[in-house]
Amino acid sequence: MPEDCVPVFRCQAAAPMWLNGTHPTLEEGIVNRTACAHWSSNCCLWKTEVLVKACPGQYYVYRLEGTPQCNLRYCTEPTTTEDRCEKTCRPEEECRLVNGTWDCFCRQDLNTSDVHSLQPQLDCGAEEIKVSVDKCLLGGLGFGDEVYGYLRDRNRNCSSVTQAQEKHWISVTSPTQAGACGNILERNQTHAIYTNSFSLVNDFIIRDTILSINFQCAYPLDMKVSLQTALEPIVSSLNISVDGEGEFTVRMALFQDQNYTSPYEGAEVVLSVESMLYVGAILERGDTSRFNLVLKNCYATPTGNSTDPVRYFIIKNSCPNQHDSTINVEENGMSSESRFSVQMFMFAGNYDLVFLHCEISLCDTLKEQCQPSCSRSQLRSEAVAIDPARVLDLGPITRRGAPSLGVMSGTTSTAGFLVAWPMVLLPVLLAGLF
Repeated sequence: MPEDCVPVFRCQAAAPMWLNGTHPTLEEGIVNRTACAHWSSNCCLWKTEVLVKACPGQYYVYRLEGTPQCNLRYCTEPTTTEDRCEKTCRPEEECRLVNGTWDCFCRQDLNTSDVHSLQPQLDCGAEEIKVSVDKCLLGGLGFGDEVYGYLRDRNRNCSSVTQAQEKHWISVTSPTQAGACGNILERNQTHAIYTNSFSLVNDFIIRDTILSINFQCAYPLDMKVSLQTALEPIVSSLNISVDGEGEFTVRMALFQDQNYTSPYEGAEVVLSVESMLYVGAILERGDTSRFNLVLKNCYATPTGNSTDPVRYFIIKNSCPNQHDSTINVEENGMSSESRFSVQMFMFAGNYDLVFLHCEISLCDTLKEQCQPSCSRSQLRSEAVAIDPARVLDLGPITRRGAPSLGVMSGTTSTAGFLVAWPMVLLPVLLAGLF
């Protein structure tokens, strides 16, 4: 029994009883002590006599009389019962023996009217959002054992469940998607923010006041988050199976900015030849801690056919085209993401469309060096064998304000006509001009 005054509403009693005196030693044998009951700011409003004996094995035996009033109970020191519970009880709980089993149960003195103290626990995951509320605190607000909760969208799949491993939490989950379970998505320059509300009632039928808790999850914008939160990104996906290592998914998209956080949306991209084109690819599904994404060959064609013999290499054999100073490979083979940029161009021969194709590969960091070692001699002129099953396609990208070829004072004008001149097109172009 505790030797100090116990606060009211502990030990499943209105007025808990404690031992007013010290426990005896083994040599003292049986001693007489006073047990006091705490109530009405008086630590010993009621009292009764008890007998106590210390026993070998570091425990005590008590002879207890009936309590002097109703709603009184003898208390035990929490430190002596803590080890009887399989886990340490939270501050909102106490360790009690119920139906022959020691476990953590909600304290009975959690009476409160402060709704603002009911802070939800948020788990803002990449795939799902989970919000949880402490049932002990709900009980302190007057909720019963049967609590029903739902998000803004009252779809049954978005209804609450009590976690089996954490039975004093009522939780609900929703996919990390705009519109799912009533999620509202807002974006600023740095974050994607999902907002929703968690409503709780005492039962499926509602006669009491509904308790609504607003919450939000903010995700820093990066390539993956920006693609997840974009409405209609221009994106290409590819599923790859690696023997013994599982299934992988790679996505590639066109971005408007050098931070790769604003993907192009809609049905097409229209750019002037002065614009920079940002291309990002990401390994989304699979063991990203072990495998890195490598852009092996990236090239452009004037048609949607990735095997078109007219092609301009931006990345060849994992290295950038050193003859094009507008190409910048920010990342390749270093992680689960690869990124490069290039100034917009057009093909000679009245082509106004550009299609991008990237052959990708997965690099096992445990077995090989993944980051390519590039020099100015890396871009070789010989043809490369491209696996069409590993190619991601994007396009078309349309050239804005395509001027026609004009003749002025007997001089051929090519202003705005050609920005990138693939060497493979030279014979075709000369044949056309002469």
